[in-house]
Formats: sequence, structure tokens, C-alpha cells
Amino acid sequence: MNETLKRALSGIVYITLLIASILYSTESFFILFGIFMIIAVYEFCNLIQIHKVLPIIFGALFYATVTLVSNYNVITTKTINNILHSNLYLSINTKQLSIVLLVIALVVSIKCILFLFYDTIQKISISSKYLYLIGYSVLPFVFITQIPFGEKGYNPKIIISIFILIWTNDTFAFIVGKSIGKTKLFEKVSPKKTIEGFIGGVLFAVLASYFISKYYFAPKDFYLRKSIIIWMTIALIVGFFGTIGDLIESKFKRIAGVKDSGSIMPGHGGILDRLDSVIFVAPIVFLFYQILNYVS
Repeated sequence: MNETLKRALSGIVYITLLIASILYSTESFFILFGIFMIIAVYEFCNLIQIHKVLPIIFGALFYATVTLVSNYNVITTKTINNILHSNLYLSINTKQLSIVLLVIALVVSIKCILFLFYDTIQKISISSKYLYLIGYSVLPFVFITQIPFGEKGYNPKIIISIFILIWTNDTFAFIVGKSIGKTKLFEKVSPKKTIEGFIGGVLFAVLASYFISKYYFAPKDFYLRKSIIIWMTIALIVGFFGTIGDLIESKFKRIAGVKDSGSIMPGHGGILDRLDSVIFVAPIVFLFYQILNYVS
């Protein structure tokens, strides 16, 4: 089969499965990203060369537990209330749990950024491997499943819009970079990325965010300006941190001496290759939402 056709068909299947699972129900959304997380952990273990069984079991149990506690706290609260007559206990601990996990994820994100700029590092220490495993390949999936939830419950439009911004940024970064890109962005890690492509990707993502806020969410006129500002900010986060996430995964692959993280998606590589941007962006966007809620 022609490589371009193979890549196109694989991409269509991936996008269809992704959007269908997000729209169908919260359960299908959780299950799909749980599967993605398990595959991502498997691929990451291959990249950093550690045994896979225990990390996969830990990741699956951790993801399932946090997802149940965070997103089904109403049911669990009723159960605890029947036993302990306390409605407040789980609610407080759920918020505290999210904050603790967010701090861990952000610390690991900073470590990943520093790792990106350490040119002399060609071997990762054992302790760092497991820290990256937790903060880079497990926790982001927890935040991906928490982002679409607000005061009114599950809103699939939010997570779909974030993926649209990531795809827009990646697509136009490639198109602009290939067309007019001359200045290398980070040649030591990713020789093909250019500053012109990076800027083009961010600008088109910001443009897409305007149309998303105005036509996809269609808020009332009173809230339109606020919605546009929020989504343009998210587009900037996606453009900047999504590119960093892509570079970080490229650094892991370069040290491992491989082109792709896996081969599950013909023509595209592995799950990490497809989700490298969103897994790095997710904790930052979740932090942004927490700041918005606090300010509000």
C-alpha cells in the first residue's frame, strides 16, 4: 500500500475513534484514554529501557482509581455519607488530590524542559526514568480526563477543541516550515523544525481558537469577548507547550536511537508520537482552568 494512503487511512481511523469516544459518553472517553495511557506507558518503557509489566499495572490502577475518585465523586460521596454521615470529606480530598498531582506533573514538566537543554546527557538515571514515567506518561492522561469537566458536568466540546488546536498547530507548523522555513528551531533534537514553522503554527492555532469560541461554542454576546480571550490563551499554550512536548519526545527518541515510539499506527508511529503535544499541554491547560476558576 502507498505510504501516503496508509498514513491517511490510519489518521482517519484515529481521529474517528477519538472523536466518537469523546462524544459518545464519559465512559467511552475514559476507557479510550485509559487504553492510550497503557500503550503510551508501554512505548515509553521501551524508549527508556525499563521493564514494562509493573509500570503498566501501576499506571492502569492509578488511572482507574483517580478517574473514579475524581469524576464519580457524587456516587462515592453518597456511599460514604451513608456510612460516615459526611458529605464534605471526599469533596475536599478530591480537590487536594488534583492539586498534589498537578504539582507533581508541573515539577516533572520543568525537569523535562531542563532535560531538553542538557546537551551532555546521553543516558538517563534510574530515578529520573521512573519520575518521567509517572509525570510524563501517566499523570497527563489523568488531567486530559479532568479538563472537560466543569460546573455543568462533562462538556466534550472542550477536549475536542483542544485537539483541533493541536492538530491546527502541528499541520500549519509543518506547512509553513516546509514552505518558508529557514531558521532552525532546535536543530540538535529536531532538525526539521523551524522558527518560521513554529510561529506559523501558533498564529493559525490562535486564528482557529477565534472560530472555535465564536461558532463552535456560540456563547451569548455578553460572554463572547471573554470566551475569545480564553480560547486564544489556550491556543497560545497549545502552540508553545505543544511544540516543547514534541521536542521532548524527540529527545527521548534520539537518546533511544529510534525514529518512532512505536508502530501501532501505520505511517504515524506510536501513540506517544501522536499524543506527545497533548500530554505535555494537558497539565498546563488544567492549571489555566484552575486559575480561571479561582479568579472567577
